[in-house]
Amino acid sequence: MPCNAVLEEAGFALDLKESTRKAIKYRRESEIIIVIHEGKGWFDPLGEGKGDVFSLVEHLQGVRFVDAMYEVASLVGFVPSEPVWKRDSNDRTPDLSIPERWSSRRKPWRGSATWRYLRDARGLPERIIRMAISTNLLREGPHGSMWAAHTDIDGAVTGWEERGPDWRGFASGGAKVLFRLGQRDALRLCVTEAAIDAMSLAAIEGMREGSLYLSAGGGWSPATSDALRLLAARPGTQLVAATDANSQGEVFAERLREIAEEVDCDWFRLTPPAEDWNDALREQVREKEKREEGKGLPHARRPRQG
Repeated sequence: MPCNAVLEEAGFALDLKESTRKAIKYRRESEIIIVIHEGKGWFDPLGEGKGDVFSLVEHLQGVRFVDAMYEVASLVGFVPSEPVWKRDSNDRTPDLSIPERWSSRRKPWRGSATWRYLRDARGLPERIIRMAISTNLLREGPHGSMWAAHTDIDGAVTGWEERGPDWRGFASGGAKVLFRLGQRDALRLCVTEAAIDAMSLAAIEGMREGSLYLSAGGGWSPATSDALRLLAARPGTQLVAATDANSQGEVFAERLREIAEEVDCDWFRLTPPAEDWNDALREQVREKEKREEGKGLPHARRPRQG
């Protein structure tokens, strides 16, 4: 019995946009469960829970193992929804290491498919795109998508967020740590949920001095928590919870507040004026375009009254 069936029976919904083949995300209000190992395992990205299908029932229902066995048995024959993946399996090269796969991809260039996706579809200004490219944070992904690097404290690439017009995921075999844009020694740490949100907030704030714009990649791995603790433990650090304006964003913000308390640093909640920072940036771009169009038009004349 796969964990997927237990979750769907319990009212969890599949979040295909935030899922990959190897890590399928399910949501029930503010609760999140990630299913791994082809349905045989699971973990709670917002807590410490993990295990097999029996421990999942124990986790969700607060029952003993024996009761969990009966619950799982009652679900025999229940077929969970099958995710429909749009990713081309030929895009993956599992025989290469993470650093080799990263190095094999070209950096975006002005006019490339990834450049157009970031500038035209996502509204990012060229200055921010160039900065991310110059600091080795971006690569051309398949089919006009973007790869945004996650790095460890030494700057080594551990994996990358994958975003495009028709795909969202994380590097197969890669590890989520942090996407980092800005001054590495900055003491103002702005933590978002996606690399595009981190770049969008940087654009909105004009790359505020003393700020490092971070992304947890939509999840919360132990490596991410450890990396944030290490950064936040420096004297004078402010941890800014710049997560989405929804229930998941509030859960992530609370987790950041807990980290700030653990290391005794300042904490601040920065909420986007839209669902997320990229939505807010694109709204700014649309308003600016409307103003510029209005300035370029000849003065309108009132129609004559007949």
